[in-house]
Amino acid sequence: MWCYRGGSISTEPRINDRIRVPEVRLVGPSGEQVGIVPLAKALELAQEYDLDLVEVAASARPPVCKLMDYGKFKYESAMKAREARKNQAHTVIKEMKLRPKIDPHDYDTKKGHVVRFLKQGDKVKITIMFRGREQSRPELGYRLLQRLASDVEDLGFIESNPKQDGRNMIMVLGPHKKKTEAMAEAREAQAARKAERQGVALTDDDEAPSEDVVEVTEDAEGTVASAEAASDEADTSHEAPAEA
Repeated sequence: MWCYRGGSISTEPRINDRIRVPEVRLVGPSGEQVGIVPLAKALELAQEYDLDLVEVAASARPPVCKLMDYGKFKYESAMKAREARKNQAHTVIKEMKLRPKIDPHDYDTKKGHVVRFLKQGDKVKITIMFRGREQSRPELGYRLLQRLASDVEDLGFIESNPKQDGRNMIMVLGPHKKKTEAMAEAREAQAARKAERQGVALTDDDEAPSEDVVEVTEDAEGTVASAEAASDEADTSHEAPAEA
C-alpha cells in the first residue's frame, strides 16, 4: 500500500550525475548553444572545463542544461535575493489614539508622531476614543479628525473617511510619499550626515565633531515610544471634564 511520508520537496535544480536523461540540450559556459548531445558527452565536457552540468529547464524536451560553476551561481543568487529583501518595502499601518477633548499640548505631541509616520511612508490609523456621555457628541471626534487631516495635508491624505466603530471613530491617513521613496531619502540623508561628520573631523581639529546633533536626533526618535505612551496616559488628566 502506498503511503506518503511527507518531507520537503527540493526546489534546487539537478546537477551532474543527478541528471537522469539520455540526452540534453547543452548551453556552454558563455551562453553559446552547443546543441543536443548525449548526457555522457555533456558530463565529459563539464569535467573538461572543471564546471558543473546544471539542469536549467527540466520541462523542456530534451531538458536544457548549462555548464557553470554551481557554487558561485548559488552564492550570487543568494546575494541578489538578500539585496532584494533589503530594499523591499513593507506597508506598515501605525495607530494613534486621541480623545475628543484632548489637551492642546497632547494634540501637538500626537500630531508630531503622525507627521513622523507619514514622512517614513507609513499609513496612520487615527482612533478617537469616546467615553461616557462623549458618545452622544460624535461631531467632536469628527471635527478633531478633520483638523488633524488638515494639519498634515502636505504629507498625507485621507485614505479612509472617518467612521464610527462602536465607542471609537476611525480614520486612516495615507502618505503622499511611497515607502520606497521614503527609505531612499532616509538612506541619502544618513549618508549625507556621515559625510558631513567625516568632513568636520578632517578639517576642524579644534572643534568637536557634529555628532551631537545626530545623537540628539537619534535620542529623540528613541524616546518617541515613551513619549507616546506617556501622552496616552496623560489624555485623561489633561482633557476637559465631560459635559454633564
